[in-house]
Amino acid sequence: MIELEAGDAAVTVSPADGGRIASITVRGTDLLVRGTSADEPRSWGSYPMVPYAGRVGGASFEFEGRTVALPENMPPNAIHGSGFVTPWDVLDDGLDHCELQCRLTWSLGGTAHQHVQLTPDALVCVLTVVAGHESMPVVIGWHPWFVKPVADRLRFAAMYERGSDGLPTGRIVQPSERPWDDCFVDPLAPLRLEYPRDLTVTVSSDAGHWVVYDEPVHATCVEPQSGPPDAVHLGMAHVLAPGEMLQRTMTVAWSS
Repeated sequence: MIELEAGDAAVTVSPADGGRIASITVRGTDLLVRGTSADEPRSWGSYPMVPYAGRVGGASFEFEGRTVALPENMPPNAIHGSGFVTPWDVLDDGLDHCELQCRLTWSLGGTAHQHVQLTPDALVCVLTVVAGHESMPVVIGWHPWFVKPVADRLRFAAMYERGSDGLPTGRIVQPSERPWDDCFVDPLAPLRLEYPRDLTVTVSSDAGHWVVYDEPVHATCVEPQSGPPDAVHLGMAHVLAPGEMLQRTMTVAWSS
């Protein structure tokens, strides 16, 4: 486990558990749901989603004349990529930062890289995926399991309609009433979570899509992604040529 410190903030990173942020503690307040290697890997911390984010319908897709099969880890679909269940190699770590890397285990190859930087006021996570010898369609992002806040300000202009199978249809509609397990676009204001002790957490990213999952009583997930769930079937994944890369950043900031 890698331990980072800056000001009143402490962060742990677990390379063995999918390169995830295992905990964020600010002035004694836990921001993330904690877990261990024995727990369901989808259910704790903040983990990278790579080379796909969210569900992929039928756990397979067609690409350049071939069928790409994926692990059916949420039957009948695949979900959240392979990075969150792959041990990551530590390239560098210091008091307030670390660099991690892993090979992607799907049939199209490629590698993923993370840079994690802690400051007294924020945690900055940079996720990069690089294609290997083959082209590949990718969507990347993060799945932070935030401890349920006492209040939040999560407002968006629009969301993706979900079909009866729970997957986006590709149609953009007005946001529905809560609870949510949906993909949104165009935040109307900074995305904020309120915690005791006057602590406000703001989540920002250069990713254009946000999945919000607030159905659990103990957690609210605010997940920045470079594309919607099932993007490969919607024609919305980023297609990387051999050697090309896709990079996105997520910042979790806090203030009183």
